[in-house]
Amino acid sequence: MSATAVHSLWTTAATAADPIAKIDAPKIEYGQLSPVLIVLGAAIIGILVEAFVPRRSRYYAQMFVSAVALIAAFAAIVALAAGGYGTTKAGIAAMGAVAVDGPALFLQGTILLTSLVGLFTFAERRLDPEQHGNRVDSFAAQAAAVPGSESEQKAVKAGFTTTEVFPLLLFAVAGMLVFPAANDLLTLFVALEVFSLPLYLLCALARRKRLMSQEAAVKYFLLGAFASAFTLFGIALLYGYAGSMSYGTIAQVVDGTVQNVTPALADTMGNDALLLVGSALIVMGLLFKVGAVPFHMWTPDVYQGAPTPVTGFMAAATKVAAFGALLRILYVVLPGLRWDWRPVMWGVAIITMLAGAIVAITQTDIKRLLAYSSIAHAGFILAGVIATTPEGISSVLFYLAAYSFVTIGAFAVVTLVRDAGGEATHLSKWAGLGRRSPLVAAVFAVFLLAFAGIPLTSGFSGKFAVFKAAAEGGAAPLVVIGVISSAIAAFFYIRVIVLMFFSEPRPEGPTVAVPSPLTMTAIGVGVAVTVVLGVAPQYFLDLAGQAGVFVR
Repeated sequence: MSATAVHSLWTTAATAADPIAKIDAPKIEYGQLSPVLIVLGAAIIGILVEAFVPRRSRYYAQMFVSAVALIAAFAAIVALAAGGYGTTKAGIAAMGAVAVDGPALFLQGTILLTSLVGLFTFAERRLDPEQHGNRVDSFAAQAAAVPGSESEQKAVKAGFTTTEVFPLLLFAVAGMLVFPAANDLLTLFVALEVFSLPLYLLCALARRKRLMSQEAAVKYFLLGAFASAFTLFGIALLYGYAGSMSYGTIAQVVDGTVQNVTPALADTMGNDALLLVGSALIVMGLLFKVGAVPFHMWTPDVYQGAPTPVTGFMAAATKVAAFGALLRILYVVLPGLRWDWRPVMWGVAIITMLAGAIVAITQTDIKRLLAYSSIAHAGFILAGVIATTPEGISSVLFYLAAYSFVTIGAFAVVTLVRDAGGEATHLSKWAGLGRRSPLVAAVFAVFLLAFAGIPLTSGFSGKFAVFKAAAEGGAAPLVVIGVISSAIAAFFYIRVIVLMFFSEPRPEGPTVAVPSPLTMTAIGVGVAVTVVLGVAPQYFLDLAGQAGVFVR
């Protein structure tokens, strides 16, 4: 048979089966997706900067592109919120893949602001002494060079810097923006990988203590790969159960309100094992990202080993994104399973609060102490998640906003305290810091008091909102355990303050580096947010309240 005959047969068949021939073009709402698109576009421009801009100009070019992108994306979020996309016009964009609603916009705004503050700490180049006449930052001179090798020494001598950290930061931010807004399981998984992979790389790039940094990155990567595998397996099981990736459809199948039931769907709908195991695996993957016990093992090692600017960014932004995704899964996809997941979450919240607070007492490294503190905070936030009321959602949103700025500020202060080996993170070296540089110690004390939840700080407002929502949602015993955990945690925060102000400074103790305006801005924003949200939180609580309704 000739080629033309085959071709005509094929076209005749295609015309006969008209629906197959006509594939609808996807409908994408670019305006509603603009914050993510701006950040992704800037990340790609950052890669081109690495390829084409001369080495000496890259730092400034990358810094400019990153800052402009984050500010522009935040402006886009504000425009969407002002246009009513957080309330009356909330809906599903990108063919059902992404939700544009109050919680998504609130969390995306928080992520962008914390990332902008984190960017300032990434760009800091005045803390380390100059090497060979060049200013250096917190990142390895050449990431590919073996630690301590001749090629590394040559890279330091030549004044190289790893400016790739800026596009990596932007890719991570883009993934984090999609993660809490994902409205189907596949989008959720893609967003998870898009923000996890840059973080694995960033953790390995410390200029000092490079082996420790690389060890932290490998631990994070291996455990993160396990968590991703669990999530993916859970997604497969949920898809097998509901026959759909879409959050709304799965929720209908779980509730039994689905309209057109095919024989295949009728078979799987009766199989609760698929639903329960699939949901458990997805939630497990999200709890890993949040750093809840028993999925917290990576947190202290990674926080200690990663470059401190990366630790601060990761501790703040990842928690916001992961809790956003967890809220959407539990409140939008699995409200019909509430009686199954609430008891499990009770257990996770209780052991997370207690383990984080108790183990933190034994820590001697300031970064590990803050890591266990972040685990305890994950437990406090879970108390709000368990409330299963609109107040629960808004209290979690407020807590995440308050917590993220305190965290970035605290890690920015940690970068300032230095000795000959770089950052002095051992607690014994912080003794007498309040006498040597009272301002830095006072600022750090403000952050520690906020972590402890002392009144007139953002930490108190956040904890009060979360515990109030949990108590009203019928979880009063959880609130009692939360208050006890807070009291235990307050002990080690106050202990650090006492160490700084009431101990004699050592003669060979560390010095406090004078930072550039970048780090000063990061710390200043942290203090301002901590005080404002502590003294006058009502406007922000109302904002979180308005933003606390998921689109279904």
